[in-house]
Amino acid sequence: MAGGHRGLNKSCTVLIVIAGMERFAFKGVASNLVTYLTDVVKMSNSAAAKTVNSWVGLTSIMPLLVVPLADSYCDRYSTILASSSLYVLGLVALTSTAFASASSPASKISTSSFRFWSLCLISLGQGGYNPSLQAFGAEQLETEDELPCTKDDQKPNKKSVFFQWWYFGVCTGSLLGVTVMSYIQDTFGWVLGFAMPTLAMVLSIVFFSYGTRIYRYISKDESMHNRSFSGMVRSIKEIVSKLKPTKISLSNEKSATVELELQEKPLCNQNSGSMNALEQNPQKCNNLLMNARVVLRLLPIWTMLLVFAIIFQQPVTFFTKQGMTMKRNIGSFKIPPATLQSAITVSIILLMPLYDKVLIPTTRLITRKEKGISVMQRMGIGMFLSIIAMVIAAVVEMRRVEISRIESKSETVPLSIFLLLPQSILLGVSDIFTVVGMQEFFYGEVPVRMRTMGLALYTSVFGVGSFLSALLISLVEFFTSSRGKEGSWFSDDLCEARLDKYYWLLALLSALSLFFYVILCRFFKSRSELEN
Repeated sequence: MAGGHRGLNKSCTVLIVIAGMERFAFKGVASNLVTYLTDVVKMSNSAAAKTVNSWVGLTSIMPLLVVPLADSYCDRYSTILASSSLYVLGLVALTSTAFASASSPASKISTSSFRFWSLCLISLGQGGYNPSLQAFGAEQLETEDELPCTKDDQKPNKKSVFFQWWYFGVCTGSLLGVTVMSYIQDTFGWVLGFAMPTLAMVLSIVFFSYGTRIYRYISKDESMHNRSFSGMVRSIKEIVSKLKPTKISLSNEKSATVELELQEKPLCNQNSGSMNALEQNPQKCNNLLMNARVVLRLLPIWTMLLVFAIIFQQPVTFFTKQGMTMKRNIGSFKIPPATLQSAITVSIILLMPLYDKVLIPTTRLITRKEKGISVMQRMGIGMFLSIIAMVIAAVVEMRRVEISRIESKSETVPLSIFLLLPQSILLGVSDIFTVVGMQEFFYGEVPVRMRTMGLALYTSVFGVGSFLSALLISLVEFFTSSRGKEGSWFSDDLCEARLDKYYWLLALLSALSLFFYVILCRFFKSRSELEN
């Protein structure tokens, strides 16, 4: 796929395939989890949606907790192996709960806590796995590219191509996970539906271990230098030692002699070069402050992307529940509602090559820049498309509710499930712009020693966004259920629910977020601009 594309080597290709296998495993569980919780565990629609959002949020935010510790005590290769083992253990535990529920329906309550901890174990494993694998893949490129994401950056680089094809491989695995696994889960049961993602993750570990000989490894000294957490500890010691006053009490008769010796001899080893480095570049003794400044500088942009992350929780929750009430037959074949999520990944797979072949050459003619559009412009375009997707989703849902109230006696609304395709396709197109741009932005706007943390910042957007989605559902449910007459927007009876109003609310919040994002972009200074 990417082996010969613009210099991506064999090890990059292997790691892209492994990333696709991991996405197959994760999407095989996450894409249809809301159906499992409502149909098997018997949760309400809102409770199931909040559970899925909270779990996805925990999974996405876990890298911020795991990566600093992993970078301090392990190299990325060892971190990938250890975290993937935890990942598999969680999948095995989840499969066993499905088997216990299927063999003995009375054990559903007793397996609920075990199910919770199995999902947490998957989150913990993925917390160290994904950012480490992606950073390890970026290190496979022969030349080190600093990725200065300036607003007017005109130079294309291998890292940018790597992130684009990485995301292509991830979307391919997601597509197979959504389509194949949702059909198997709805048709053949949840035991097989959870066992196959487990097998896929085991095979990914085997393939990763098989490629050990072809990987490019950072030298030990460079690896230690790049560990941000241990760098923070060292910087604290350096700052304390620099601020701490040092006094040497000497006898009067020897003071002159010792003073001359101190003038001739340095207090520390010259070979270490630490004092010279501090004199030449005082910022090296302030790594902790620098790291904090990096995160704080990116925090406003990070915050404006949270509503985009909230919107991306809708396909795995309420879009799927909508599809269950609509006509989804093609002859005798019944489309699983979760399969509709494949429209997002299909649009990404089909349209991403057009991004390079059509969009970039067109924008080059307009902007007269080599990259066509900057990373920040790319993210802004994706945010705008997500607003349009929510507007379309609200209009379609208004039509579905109107027809469902007319056909109140029918469980299925005489409205094709394919009407949900336009909003899903638009979300896929917005994904091409915003998500790939986010990866490149957070990777490029942090120093080299913090690059794994930069990727963790990117995933944390979706983690916090998932938690905010669950919180927003709780707040909307609280205020709308107390109104009495209309009832909750998230009623279990989707004929009475008002998901269209919820989609309008998301569109409004996203529009406000985009407005402030544009303002922030005008004042944002990239890392290369600050260094220059």
